[in-house]
Amino acid sequence: MDKRMFITAQEIAEYLGVSKAHAYKIIKKLNEQLNKNGFMTITGKVSRRYFEEKFYGVVA
Repeated sequence: MDKRMFITAQEIAEYLGVSKAHAYKIIKKLNEQLNKNGFMTITGKVSRRYFEEKFYGVVA
């Protein structure tokens, strides 16, 4: 797994075996959770660490 700070919809789609559109929905939901907790986010990307915490079994 690449260790850049943020993960993209394309990477999420590949890891989870879902469409890119669904991956964007996942990113949106994760970013909403982060925003609710006071974190800054980037539209269309999500923190790789947060994604790995929320999706069991994804960590390489």
